[in-house]
Amino acid sequence: MEEILLVEDDTGLSEGIALAFSQQPYAFTRCGTLAGAKAALQSKAFSLVILDLGLPDGSGLELCRLLRSQQNSVPVIFLTANDAEYSEVAALEAGGDDYITKPFSLAVLRARVTAALRRSQAPRAGCVAIGPFRFDFAALRFEKEGRELALSRTEQKLLQLLVTNRGQIVPRQTLLDKVWDGGEFVDENTLSVTVRRLRAKLEEDARKPRYIQTVYGVGYAWQEKSDE
Repeated sequence: MEEILLVEDDTGLSEGIALAFSQQPYAFTRCGTLAGAKAALQSKAFSLVILDLGLPDGSGLELCRLLRSQQNSVPVIFLTANDAEYSEVAALEAGGDDYITKPFSLAVLRARVTAALRRSQAPRAGCVAIGPFRFDFAALRFEKEGRELALSRTEQKLLQLLVTNRGQIVPRQTLLDKVWDGGEFVDENTLSVTVRRLRAKLEEDARKPRYIQTVYGVGYAWQEKSDE
């Protein structure tokens, strides 16, 4: 049974979401505030968090940042009525794995939840040591110069694809297909934001990337750039 934390202050919507998943092997814990969500997270481990951006006692961004600061890589799907691009970027940069604007189709939500859970449970490669990095995809532990890095599940998946194919260009569409299970429900802006967020954690200067190289109009490649 997958444990899902649903943080949504609209009681009707919260009940509707739980009902839409009633035929699937998911157990929902429903909260309407940040305080309630924090208490729930201390009481048990969750497989996924569905998180409203606007809550009575604060922003869902706060909770997502807290999870990532605690090295918690549980997938986070944001729900919000705000369809502005800057809002989506802020949610992804806070460590969110997906972003859905209201109103939305419950069928689409079910598909995204299923995809997020499938990605989080996918078999992972072993340990890879590259330069100052040590990436243990099996133990979900990522380090740079001995310092642990907090990566979301989406960032981990993206990193694994780039590292596994290091020295080769991975097309944008391939990344969308592999990281987001076909990319049917995401746009290329989501990929760009996720790459930027990953770079910020790995690179000394994300504006002049040394490791994750952009091949404009094609995709990305993990290929260490010389200091020259």
